[in-house]
Amino acid sequence: MARSSPLVIWFEDLSRKDVPTVGGKNASLGEMVARLSGAGIRVPPGFATSADMFRNFLAFNGLREPMNEIFTRLDRDEISLAGAGQTIRAAILAADWPEDARQAILAGYRELARRTGVTNPPVAVRSSATAEDLPDASFAGQQETFLNICGEAALLDACRRCYASLYTDRAITYRSLKGFEHGKVALSVGVQHMVRSDIGGAGVMFSIDTESGFDKVVLINAAWGLGETVVQGTVSPDEYQVFKPLLDQPGLVPILEKKMGAKEHKLVHGEEPGEATRDVPTSGAERGRLVLSDEEILDLARQACVIERHYGRAMDIEWARDGETGPIFIVQARPETVRSGGKGTFLSYRIGQHGRELLRGLSIGESVVSGAVCSIASPQDIDRFVDGSILVTSNTDPDWVPVMKRAAAIVTDHGGRTSHAAIVSRELGLPAIVGAGNATGLLRDGQQITVSCAEGQEGIVYEGTAAFTVEELDPAAVPATRTHVMLNLADPAAAFRWWWLPSDGVGLARMEFVVSNAVRIHPLALTRFDALQDPAVKAEIESLTQGYAKREDYFVDRLARGLSRIAAVVHPRPAIIRMSDFKTNEYAGLLGGAQFEPAEENPMIGFRGASRYYSDRYRDGFLLECRAIRRLRETMGFRNVLVMVPFCRTPKEADQVLAAMAEAGLVRGQDGLEIYVMCEIPSNVILAEEFARRFDGFSIGSNDLTQLTLGVDRDSAELAALFDERDPAVQWMIETVIARAHQAGRKVGLCGQAPSSDPAFARLLVQAEIDSISVTPDSFLAVKAHVAAAEREIGSRASGKAGSGTGKVT
Repeated sequence: MARSSPLVIWFEDLSRKDVPTVGGKNASLGEMVARLSGAGIRVPPGFATSADMFRNFLAFNGLREPMNEIFTRLDRDEISLAGAGQTIRAAILAADWPEDARQAILAGYRELARRTGVTNPPVAVRSSATAEDLPDASFAGQQETFLNICGEAALLDACRRCYASLYTDRAITYRSLKGFEHGKVALSVGVQHMVRSDIGGAGVMFSIDTESGFDKVVLINAAWGLGETVVQGTVSPDEYQVFKPLLDQPGLVPILEKKMGAKEHKLVHGEEPGEATRDVPTSGAERGRLVLSDEEILDLARQACVIERHYGRAMDIEWARDGETGPIFIVQARPETVRSGGKGTFLSYRIGQHGRELLRGLSIGESVVSGAVCSIASPQDIDRFVDGSILVTSNTDPDWVPVMKRAAAIVTDHGGRTSHAAIVSRELGLPAIVGAGNATGLLRDGQQITVSCAEGQEGIVYEGTAAFTVEELDPAAVPATRTHVMLNLADPAAAFRWWWLPSDGVGLARMEFVVSNAVRIHPLALTRFDALQDPAVKAEIESLTQGYAKREDYFVDRLARGLSRIAAVVHPRPAIIRMSDFKTNEYAGLLGGAQFEPAEENPMIGFRGASRYYSDRYRDGFLLECRAIRRLRETMGFRNVLVMVPFCRTPKEADQVLAAMAEAGLVRGQDGLEIYVMCEIPSNVILAEEFARRFDGFSIGSNDLTQLTLGVDRDSAELAALFDERDPAVQWMIETVIARAHQAGRKVGLCGQAPSSDPAFARLLVQAEIDSISVTPDSFLAVKAHVAAAEREIGSRASGKAGSGTGKVT
């Protein structure tokens, strides 16, 4: 087997210490080949040219001094950036190879042919700058990559073009921005056997959530064909999210999300070996199915975890699946540089009054910006960009970096979270919306818009200038409290934003929010599909459920995945999920729901909550809810998920609900399942001992309990002054249920906003020795402060609770 030389070094002879010799990309490939192959990391074979070869090339052709002179003139503004780059690139492309360099490259290529058993093997020729992909310098794709290169002459030409790409306008700008001296940066060329992903698939993955910094998920983007379409953001790829802590447990499938992208086209090899790659439309079948199977998604996520553990930090990884042989290969890995730098303080943006919604896409970042649109079709038009405008374009590549630095925000038609536009926007700290579909068609130059990335996974473009607030939050300043403070979460798309809050879990996750936003279909419209009378509704349901073996599986899958994001953000702390609590008028608003819901004069105290679960009118819909919870706990592995029954009027009704749940496989006490009950009806307090025999704990719903105790419609503006959680009658209810529950050895929490705005109410709860308080995330820090102050004022009660045998949610 051929050995490495000072000019050409095989990947297996490299390590991450060799960045000065072969640059970050090639050093990382060598590190994985040499040290991670035994751990299941597959990297296509190849070799790297050394930085000395590059320096010798410049010296042999007498280019160093003329280049230094050009950069000096550029610094003095005596020559334009475009003129400087064009002059240097032309000189490199016209230069000759030193004979030793030429022979070393060709010897490596011939050895690669011997190793792969392929004559003139197709290779990817990648640039790897010696100052690129350092922990604080990792802009996307500053130098060129050339794919499907076949033959010795073509290889030598591609290597020369890599050298020239060190001096593109974007690369020169990048080095200036990062403070690297041009003369001290060298270039290594990686020559790597091509994986046949043009007939398989490829993409990018991060071992961290790129928007929130949540470090327990792997984010994977996938598209058909070569991976350049994903990197460049020219397609809208599939997106998968996997929960890392449960990956190594046998039999579990902890895939939090599988979102199908449009995958409008794909990049494939030329028709003949060595021909340039070509862009072709994807077929309808390709656009209508996911690129990766569950097994492949989990395999990729495990590889990401192996690489992350080895490097000791979050990673940005490119992968490719061979369409001929099947395996998935890692073709690049570099440190993630934006979100993995530690927690620090966080800025929380809250959108206020805004204009009508214009379009949506994937949100990058979490901020809000208003400004004027500047729509540009290509980098050649950047001279007309107005500084501080919102850049609107189809997609970006590294040539766009100079103008992206001048933008206030970015909106693109195409791309995913791992596209060039997304990566560079994060680096620059700009909010961006990618994959918005037709932004270039809908938004006009000079139009005032607001780009909001503060509302979850989806970014929204609003017409006009919106109001918003910004608050700096510091988790290090959060006081410790004996009373647990938990989160109320409803929107899975926004859940990851709050991973850093030191909460004690999720005290209330509203299932109905996930149903209305992620599922959208009334469950009975699925279980009783043949009975639907509206042809348009049936057609829409058939479209939404396409790809599922049974229509009911759509409901279970979408609901389980939505809830899994909420459970993941606090795992292994508890996530208490309340079964659906729609009122009949709200259920009727779901797709197909109007046919199955009665018209009620007062839905607030009508056919809602527990009464639905055992009723023949809704029972089969409730069984779908239970199936989703079972999938969460048993298939995905979220045993931290507990369930809660809302609006349970009598102990008899509790028995009927528990029996219905047991029929669906949710048995209280089995596999650690705890079942709670909402305390929101006076009967829950009056018969607290009876409910305590049937449930593991209570969660006080202060809004409904106040409404039903005082007989005040909580939505009535006329009676607003009478609606008061601190009314003596309501206080008696709260204090009484806490005392009676504790006597029965049960836990009690409260979910509501009153403790955040009213320190006296927080003090009341602490004095009553409530176990937990659950509030919205934006109220968490205020409630923590109020509870801590109340505990200091009241004094230590730890010794009294230690002997009570009640315990707290843990």
